[in-house]
Amino acid sequence: MSREDFRDTALLNIMKKEILKIQGMHCASCAVNIENALKKEKGVKSVNVNFASEKVVLEYDEVAISLEKIKKIIKDSGYGAEEESFEEMLHQHHKDGSAKEIKRLRNTFLISLILGLPIFYLVMAKMLMLPLPSLSLKTEIIFQFLITTFIMAVNYPLYISGFKKLISRNPNMDSLIEIGTAAAYFYSVAISLMVWLNPAKGGEHLYYESAALILVFISLGKYLEAITKGKTSEAIKKLIGLQPKEATIIRTRSFHSQNLDSSLSSELKDYEEIKIPISEVKVGDIVLVKPGEKIPVDGIVIDGYSGVDEKAITGESMPVEKKKGDEVIGATINKTGVLKFKATRVGKDTMLAQIIKIVEEAMGSKAPIQLLADKVSFYFVPTVIIIALVALIIWLLLGKSFAFALTVFVAVLIIACPCALGLATPTAVMMGTGLAAQKGILIKSGKALEIARKVNMVVFDKTGTLTRGEPIVTDVVPIQNDKSEIIQIAASIEKNSEHPLAQAIINKAKEENIQPEEVRSFQALPGKGVTAIFRDKEIFLGTRKLMVEHQISSLELEEKMVALEEQGKTVMILALRQAQGKPGEIISIIAVADTLKDYSKEAVKMLHKMGKKSAIITGDNERVGQAIAKEVGIDKVMAEVLPQEKSAEIKRLQEEGNIVAMVGDGINDAPALAQSDLGVALGSGTDVAMETGDIILIKDDLRDVVLAIDLSAYALKKIKQNLFWAFFYNVVGIPLAAGILYPLTGWLLNPAIAAAAMAFSSVSVVSNSLLMKRYRPKNFRVD
Repeated sequence: MSREDFRDTALLNIMKKEILKIQGMHCASCAVNIENALKKEKGVKSVNVNFASEKVVLEYDEVAISLEKIKKIIKDSGYGAEEESFEEMLHQHHKDGSAKEIKRLRNTFLISLILGLPIFYLVMAKMLMLPLPSLSLKTEIIFQFLITTFIMAVNYPLYISGFKKLISRNPNMDSLIEIGTAAAYFYSVAISLMVWLNPAKGGEHLYYESAALILVFISLGKYLEAITKGKTSEAIKKLIGLQPKEATIIRTRSFHSQNLDSSLSSELKDYEEIKIPISEVKVGDIVLVKPGEKIPVDGIVIDGYSGVDEKAITGESMPVEKKKGDEVIGATINKTGVLKFKATRVGKDTMLAQIIKIVEEAMGSKAPIQLLADKVSFYFVPTVIIIALVALIIWLLLGKSFAFALTVFVAVLIIACPCALGLATPTAVMMGTGLAAQKGILIKSGKALEIARKVNMVVFDKTGTLTRGEPIVTDVVPIQNDKSEIIQIAASIEKNSEHPLAQAIINKAKEENIQPEEVRSFQALPGKGVTAIFRDKEIFLGTRKLMVEHQISSLELEEKMVALEEQGKTVMILALRQAQGKPGEIISIIAVADTLKDYSKEAVKMLHKMGKKSAIITGDNERVGQAIAKEVGIDKVMAEVLPQEKSAEIKRLQEEGNIVAMVGDGINDAPALAQSDLGVALGSGTDVAMETGDIILIKDDLRDVVLAIDLSAYALKKIKQNLFWAFFYNVVGIPLAAGILYPLTGWLLNPAIAAAAMAFSSVSVVSNSLLMKRYRPKNFRVD
């Protein structure tokens, strides 16, 4: 869900996101053609066609346009489109499809090469004075004609694609190759007929070898491109391969597994273990996992103790201890003990499935820097055709032969590299998001990947982000009632609250064996506290703001509260009112302290090392905020900020010229995550926070904020390199093919060499993206 979606809640109910597999794309202009066709349709909110992954990520209004109509529009544009279910993805449907295509392209290349070798030898032998079979001119013409015709027939999909795009007035790379090779071929056929009818005209040059060798190099380029493109989606394939195919479930003879719970461990004398396909596991099934086995689905441990290797999902290097009541994640590895757990999420609802979905969508998205390449790609093929025609006419006007002008025409068409332009950005985005996923960082879009490097201020929520969100009661200062009664009153009112501070008080009551009582008229006031009726008395527990609203003075206790707050403790005031109309009175102050998360200090230190500013935003008062900030090393404190005010604070920082990343984990962080330039949600947080965030940190390690920023800078560096080479090939190659150096050097680019250059341009761009596998953070160490 994008930030725009969050702001426009009316769209949330009707906008649907879909990923379709596209067949028949051959270059960047194909992707742009599909995009332009869909963007014209009412109801299509956003569309991103990824040439590298051959998929389209759509967001559309189901009321305004149906998926069937969208698929028809794609089909009418000359391409195929089909949905891909999660189950198909798990069975590596698209992997098998790409393997089949790679095999077809390999066979096309090998047949073209074998057929083309005799012509290649014929041409080289004449140049290098090698021995040649004694063939008559007519025999040689028939020989070249037949071989070239066979090679063109083997490459028929290229001609079908090119012709379809030409008649639909959306020419693509195949159209350029088709025009170029067809021009050379039919010119040669015409000359052959003339020579056949009048052997005296045998001096004319034939271009069969150009057409044949162009197709050999093009088929090689397409084959290598398919292989290298496939490697950019290895991260997805690895994720899909993590899930085991079978699960062992426990079924008893006396009752259904759905009736099993954690209290039944001792009653499992009469049970049987059954191995079933993972697709048949249901929510509520009891799953047994032995040492060394993969955990098949997500669940809650009901019996057993073990260490679980979660590295493949979270990037956590050390095994994580799992015991009764702990959550386990599907596709992780049980290392030591035996675990029994109740399945809570299966199929497309598992964490692995959600990760795959997010990574797929990110790989299909576009970075803003790609807009330039898209614009160029849209006009590229028609422009190249015009340049080729202009070059042909100019050379004819300058008095050169038609054969000379045709060589230039074909070379210009063949050397153009629209594929390199189309692959430059998406392959780097795919590699970047894939690398991040392997390290436990889910980057949800190419836009997020690009903007992360620009962030100059990182704002952290306090509770649950910088701190563990598991505070403990450190001080209970009685003013009137005794300590036990104070804890009972506080626990009774807070048992209805979900706030971490409330849980601290409830835990304190449990430690003291104090039983909370029922209260009436409970009300939670975000950022202020809670109120309720307890034993017919009105109770207030919260901040100074809450006391002020109810005309309860806390000035006499200010010194004590300040002293506690300067230690980094959060102070809550407990007050009561005996009856309506009577003044309220404070009966106690309660101090609660939260502990910092592992690596909080280290993460902030790394950000400073990178030249980034840091800030903390909290509902606590200034003194508590300053104490935490001092301990962690944070630059700026925004304290006493109500949940609804957080987004306004982020906006104010943006208006000061900052590119702001917001890191949070709760529902009340969602508006701020949406407002920020880059929302970073912790994997331990709420679903709303994770939906709104642009980046999700699965393993809840704040150092991953720094890693995401560093990886963003690295990915953008690769994108810029790719775009440079893609533009360089075309800016240099097209003028050379047009004969710009001929008046100075007498050198003219051979169309076959132009084909080789074009073929390897795409491969070099994708290979540069594949080098991202070598990425290692340089400025800091992340385990």
